Amino acid sequence: MADLKSTFLNVYSVLKSELLHDPAFEWSEDSRQWVDRMLDYNVPGGKLNRGLSVIDSYRLLKEGQALNDDEIFQASALGWCIEWLQAYFLVLDDIMDNSHTRRGQPCWYRVPKVGMIAANDGVLLRNHIPRILRKHFKGKPYYVELLDLFNEVEFQTAAGQMIDLITTLEGEKDLSKYTLSLHRRIVQYKTAYYSFYLPVACALLMAGENLDNHVDVKNILVEMGTYFQVQDDYLDCFGDPETIGKIGTDIEDFKCSWVVVKALELCNEEQKKVLHENYGKPDPANVAIVKTLYNELNLEGVFEEYESTSYEKLVTSIEAHPSNAVQAVLKSFLAKIYKRQK
Repeated sequence: MADLKSTFLNVYSVLKSELLHDPAFEWSEDSRQWVDRMLDYNVPGGKLNRGLSVIDSYRLLKEGQALNDDEIFQASALGWCIEWLQAYFLVLDDIMDNSHTRRGQPCWYRVPKVGMIAANDGVLLRNHIPRILRKHFKGKPYYVELLDLFNEVEFQTAAGQMIDLITTLEGEKDLSKYTLSLHRRIVQYKTAYYSFYLPVACALLMAGENLDNHVDVKNILVEMGTYFQVQDDYLDCFGDPETIGKIGTDIEDFKCSWVVVKALELCNEEQKKVLHENYGKPDPANVAIVKTLYNELNLEGVFEEYESTSYEKLVTSIEAHPSNAVQAVLKSFLAKIYKRQK
């Protein structure tokens, strides 16, 4: 895996160099240095799971055939396009959420002299994707499908972000809006399509598959993405900050989290009143009251039950798939996230 990661990071350097010498723009030293620093700060800093999973998935679809250098480069380039997409969303999300840190460092817009230039940097990051695709995939029979796929998934993610933002609108702190079906819609659009479906869809296109024939795969991956986000919501509240690398703030931020949705389902009128009075308040005393209520409702146990039921359902769906190679791809995704602690 370390070897795969270093190969993957080498491809980043190649793509970055190409973008910094893109003939469609007349570069100055200042502009080149700005984009160089902006890319290094925002694109390669995460866990790179989404990008690396394009290579993993393509390898599994090829059922043990060794990949040649071109195939490894192309799968890596598509993986990096997903990481670029992620960077674009995060740079803009952090501005919208007024966040302070991301991946253990200040958000890009909070870096001295960056400020609102970060909004344009987000637009640039988004525009790098079709530049990469054009340079490396233009002659491929699936080129148009790739462009279409990235455009559609970007639209779905932005629409998911919109529902999330308008649901948590500052003035409208109305918990009664928070339901499982709303939570599911936000998660499906905001996270599942780009984090779970997109890497596999890229690998399927590279392998010569028609995505219209794989709607079942999309559905399973969206389910998996939902399960992943529920874990995230749970870890935000009950995870160990040392392990997950951040201090959860979903309660303070009035997030439509799976945990609060479940609490609303399970609590009596008295408990509901306590939740309404304390959820979404920045004071640690209010947060502590909410967490005590969560413990009274045994939400850890409720989550464990959800986790095992979801896992069994996913395994059943995956094993019903006619292709062993596709099953292997889906099982490798599931294995990475089942019972994760961070």
